[in-house]
Amino acid sequence: MNDGTITLPWLVIRQDDNGNRYRVGRYATRAEAQKIADSLDSRGHKQLYWVERIGQNGSTATAN
Repeated sequence: MNDGTITLPWLVIRQDDNGNRYRVGRYATRAEAQKIADSLDSRGHKQLYWVERIGQNGSTATAN
């Protein structure tokens, strides 16, 4: 971006046992987001964690 803001296009998303989804955090790189998701997933809780990228129009797409 040219306006001096930092772009954090990678999201870590958590889904709980009831299907509710929450944004855990935003990250600059997919590798950084995946590291966080893997760390949270390894704790052994029943929640699911995954990484998504925010598109330029604000929509998200799951990154596998």
